[in-house]
Amino acid sequence: MKLDDAQLRQYARDGYLFLPSVFSPEEVRVLTDEVPGLFASDRPEIVREKGSGAPRSAFFVQTWNEAFSLLARHPRLISPVAQLLGSDRLYMHQFKINAKAAFDGAVWQWHQDYATWHNDDEMPEPKAMNIALFLAEVNEFNGPLMFIPGSHVGGRLTAGHDVTTTSYPLWTIDHETIAKLVERGGIVAPKGPAGSMLMFHGNLVHASGSNLSPWSRWVVYLSLNRSDNAIRRHKRANWIAHRDPTPIEAAPDDCLMALAQSRPRAAE
Repeated sequence: MKLDDAQLRQYARDGYLFLPSVFSPEEVRVLTDEVPGLFASDRPEIVREKGSGAPRSAFFVQTWNEAFSLLARHPRLISPVAQLLGSDRLYMHQFKINAKAAFDGAVWQWHQDYATWHNDDEMPEPKAMNIALFLAEVNEFNGPLMFIPGSHVGGRLTAGHDVTTTSYPLWTIDHETIAKLVERGGIVAPKGPAGSMLMFHGNLVHASGSNLSPWSRWVVYLSLNRSDNAIRRHKRANWIAHRDPTPIEAAPDDCLMALAQSRPRAAE
């Protein structure tokens, strides 16, 4: 999968790209069949919401689930990021499934991911970015990700460490700064069916509201970093900020369907 010139220009200008229906419903089903069991697991890699105990995020899943291990090496995810980061030697800085559970999914405050990568992990430069795959429909009701277009061009902004609002510590941006950025760039919230894909710059300011709808908003996030930009501080657990900069070797494009075909079918 290769981005065209218009997409490259859009990414440089806005800091993100939204690509609908990149994965087929059959491929998505291979993954979603696994999700309820993952979120029900009693593991340290499962972060839960304050109060409700609903799942918030499942980290490091590619190391303990076969389907997501393949997704973490899928060429439709790896190749366009390599194109944007200017290197085919990429490693997985972080891998997670965000649940945004129906009725209970809490906010993600306004932030830049690179602020956390820099402050907590001592990532040298913003030569890392996110690519996200929708495992469920994302709509205006279930807490879609919100971006401030163009907010990446100002580099890393001043951020405070919020350790109280939610169950996951985050380096967040104050309201005055957000208001100024929004006045200049506005807010967008890409929405679409399961199988759609989002790519966004590590310095793009983003957030999401709580999910009051009856529809969970499952999204897989791959935070990919150049191997020559590996983190220098190992403060956070390896399942949150990975310490192995070995470059990813891409899997075959049909790997998810091959996995499905290799598994015995349930009796009808």
